[in-house]
Amino acid sequence: MDLVIKEGVVVTASEAVEADVGIEGGKIVAVGKGLDAPVKLKAQGCYIFPGFIDVHVHLQMPVGDIVSADDFFTGTVAAACGGTTTVLDFAEAHGSQSLSQAVEERRRQADGQVVVDYSLHLTGNRADGQFLQEVAELAEQGYTSLKIYTTYPGLMVDDGQILKLLETCREAGVLPIVHAENHHMIEHMKERLLREGKTSPRYHPISRPCLAEAEAAQRVLALSALTRTPVYFVHLSCTETLEAVRLARSRGQEVYAEVTPHHLLLSDEEYLRPDPEAAMFVLSPPLRDKSHHSQLWGALARGEIQTVATDHCPWTRAQRERGLGNFTLIPNGAPGVETRIPLLFTFGVREGRLSLNRFVEVCSTMPAKLFGLYPRKGTIAPGADADLVVFDPEEEVTLSWRTLHHQVDHCPYEGWKVKGYPRLVLSRGEVIVEKGEFLGQKGRGLFLPRQKFPIRVA
Repeated sequence: MDLVIKEGVVVTASEAVEADVGIEGGKIVAVGKGLDAPVKLKAQGCYIFPGFIDVHVHLQMPVGDIVSADDFFTGTVAAACGGTTTVLDFAEAHGSQSLSQAVEERRRQADGQVVVDYSLHLTGNRADGQFLQEVAELAEQGYTSLKIYTTYPGLMVDDGQILKLLETCREAGVLPIVHAENHHMIEHMKERLLREGKTSPRYHPISRPCLAEAEAAQRVLALSALTRTPVYFVHLSCTETLEAVRLARSRGQEVYAEVTPHHLLLSDEEYLRPDPEAAMFVLSPPLRDKSHHSQLWGALARGEIQTVATDHCPWTRAQRERGLGNFTLIPNGAPGVETRIPLLFTFGVREGRLSLNRFVEVCSTMPAKLFGLYPRKGTIAPGADADLVVFDPEEEVTLSWRTLHHQVDHCPYEGWKVKGYPRLVLSRGEVIVEKGEFLGQKGRGLFLPRQKFPIRVA
């Protein structure tokens, strides 16, 4: 063994035991007591978690004439400093570009920049024969998930196209992941609000009500039932959508769901701040009434929601403030890739909403299983990559954009105190973060081809 992490509590989705972790050649080779190696890292008083996986980030994402504030380097540095050692981003074809060309372009942007391992979801914004053939071909190369949008011009597809995409996904071993909001409801509400002179950010959540999310989810669930295709909903934000998922499962459908920290912890009260500050919370789906929080936490604990991801899509104040006179022009999204794990530990584990094992399951193990990375990622066992987080449960940190690594000048959780923070972060056996300082090299991250869906997720 090259390296051993000693005297910590090894926590997986199924157990928590006092043990050492032995590493050689970037892989875990042993888990047990009394291990020895030339290099020893002490983890006394700490948990040893598998590296966390964020399956929903938008780095270097173009929207009109602007690009999200974190590129593949800064965004993955932020991820690493927060304990996340694998991220999944997106490739989408623009204009006459083929899907294969979009993937190649995205790989050129990421390779040589990322500091943690990564993979890419495909984006299903077309459904012609050539496009569907490319989805099947790319699945053979390890691109085994595809995002379907029910809103946003240029990205959204209609029901007929969704049916074709779902069938192709089922046949090719690709997991469809869905952004569910009814586009026409949203456009109707936006036009009405602007016509009434209601232009400030506080009207953003009114323009995208829970009903719009739930209707789109119900419709996609009907289409997926017809095609007998499993489906995964990103950023489920409200009880109405949760009920739609429950009903579909009661009919025997295979449905998965993701929730974000901001939908678990923040509410639509943030939109009552003065306009410049309220604009920092414009994201989609929007923040909901806090009455939804307990339902979402409960569903996460019970296994009705399978993963916690961030939908990390950061914008600077200047980028956001361009829409202060018209909330529909504010770019949607929020930073979160660095704060996810401390927030979930503090307000999930510490407050008794999640067990330690469930915390690991929703933030590491189940993301790895659903998206074809398990058992290479998402667990602590011989043969797995040595992606590990030595986590100090007593470390207290006050969150602030000034000390976080996101390339934005605000933080949704500014001034919040968390208790529990990464002390060391290892990626493939290399210490890349120590006490909040990034130590790794630009470009050290690897692209990860993924297994086809379905895989065993029980």
